[in-house]
Amino acid sequence: MIDESVDCSRAGCRAAAVWAIRWRNPRIHAADRRKTWVACDEHVGYLREFLRARDFPVEVVALAGDPA
Repeated sequence: MIDESVDCSRAGCRAAAVWAIRWRNPRIHAADRRKTWVACDEHVGYLREFLRARDFPVEVVALAGDPA
């Protein structure tokens, strides 16, 4: 089995990400365009609020786990 863990998007954090934060900048992105950051439990709130403070539409979902 291959370990496919992904590091948190917060600068300097190397913890495993467990959340996907999907967002867009409505001033430059079409409604169907989404960017994705990933976050560990510690930084999901920080990253979500960083984006919301800029009035970006934000959706937070759990990263897909192992289907087994």
